[in-house]
Amino acid sequence: MENRISVISIIVEDTGVSADVNELLHNFGKYIIGRMGIPYKERGVSIICIVMDAPGDVISSLSGKLGMLKGVSIKTIVAKRQNKTIRREG
Repeated sequence: MENRISVISIIVEDTGVSADVNELLHNFGKYIIGRMGIPYKERGVSIICIVMDAPGDVISSLSGKLGMLKGVSIKTIVAKRQNKTIRREG
């Protein structure tokens, strides 16, 4: 399966699940090429943006697992065209 570039946007409204979110991101770490986190204290949420280079089933798996967490909202965007697969060590 070809790799795709994707962006997963995550809003964590229940900070009690932050450890679960971070564990999932750690487990998929070899596919994550960038991560930006913004704690928005005034609104009591955390916003995380993940950029991945991964096969579609891996992207779907992470998105699904994140979306099942209580107090977490996600949206996934996948590039239309497939990109050349780069071998990653790890």
